[in-house]
Amino acid sequence: MSTILITHIKQLVNVREQNNLLCGAALAELPVIDDAFILIEDGIIAQYGHMYELELLVPQLPNLVIEAQDQFVLPAWCDSHTHIVFAKTREEEFIDKIKGVSYAEIAAKGGGILNSAAKLNALTEDELFISAWQRLEAVSLLGTGAIEIKSGYGLTVEGELKMLRVIKKLKEKSKLTIKSTFLGAHTYPIAYKEDHEGYINLIINDMLPVIAAEKLADYIDVFCETGFFSANEMETICRAGMSYGLKPKVHVNQLNSIGGIQSAIKLNALSVDHLETMTDDDVKLLGKIGTSHQLNPSGSNATIATLLPTAAFFLRMPYQPARQLIDAGTAIALATDFNPGSSPSGNMNFVIALSCIQMKMLPEEAINAATINGAYAMELEKALGSITIGKKANLIFTKPMPSLAYFPYSFGTNMIDKVMIDGMFI
Repeated sequence: MSTILITHIKQLVNVREQNNLLCGAALAELPVIDDAFILIEDGIIAQYGHMYELELLVPQLPNLVIEAQDQFVLPAWCDSHTHIVFAKTREEEFIDKIKGVSYAEIAAKGGGILNSAAKLNALTEDELFISAWQRLEAVSLLGTGAIEIKSGYGLTVEGELKMLRVIKKLKEKSKLTIKSTFLGAHTYPIAYKEDHEGYINLIINDMLPVIAAEKLADYIDVFCETGFFSANEMETICRAGMSYGLKPKVHVNQLNSIGGIQSAIKLNALSVDHLETMTDDDVKLLGKIGTSHQLNPSGSNATIATLLPTAAFFLRMPYQPARQLIDAGTAIALATDFNPGSSPSGNMNFVIALSCIQMKMLPEEAINAATINGAYAMELEKALGSITIGKKANLIFTKPMPSLAYFPYSFGTNMIDKVMIDGMFI
């Protein structure tokens, strides 16, 4: 048995005896232990507590004891919305945006998602795997221990299956915990621009049966937006995916509020992601779902609002109304939306800082949203997201710092000293 004892931790963060999806005011409750220890056995959290309890709780010390004086130890980030399997970066569109070309205008002239699709279909599965692996390794060093990865840059049967097979290979080879989402309904390919029904039929009749047979996805996603997929089209596609056991996790309300949240709740979607454009009714509806869950946690889970502030930052859009959503009682998760067009960064540390600086989230709320609630948004809460006996030892060790609030406060400085995945430093 491999056993490691970490001692004299300045603060052990997000210590929980049991799991709860955090909604509304509960997001600000972040349990910590000062001057703490944590015992790890075969990659699993076996014990933790105050240093004065060490002799009682761990009567026989292991050979490997590591001092973490002046350091904070947190659960690794759970990034529940990314698109890290892509062919090429799109910095030429970055220049277009600086010149004032809008996201919609770029998409209309064959840029955006269609640009990524054209580049992806020209690459082999091996080439895609190598580039995605490099990004995965990079984000793990930034503290990400679990990640969701979407398809959606194929937009053909072959292209979508190629992406999902790459994600499956990443799952098999990486130490990170990975969830896979089928996003064939990312946009309409040029060949189906005037034949929406034809492309939806292609998704339902040609893509989904193979995805199910090869077990290539955990979830199904649709980009529900004006000029992309309507709320009714999203429902049709999601119900087809649900018939194969794929739960909905959907893009809604990025540019417009067109009924996507209402349809997602009807589908009992695991999460609704983006939410830059929210009406008062949208906020109230998500808050009502969260409040209901808090009153009856043993009932069905609330639909989680996954906020992607780096996408708003990169596109110069209004930030998601995090404070309104939290005050209404909503369950919030945070994620990077790592993709080549609208959020070319997988840095969850910057997401935490941006959430505090621009969305007025408390550091405690942001950390909870990026750990335990992020784990819930990938159905990984039983294994990840908090310091809990029996969970995986996926941990972030900070550099010495004066307080937890210093982490988002010092947004331009990398405060991570080292990262542990499955009980091993990477």
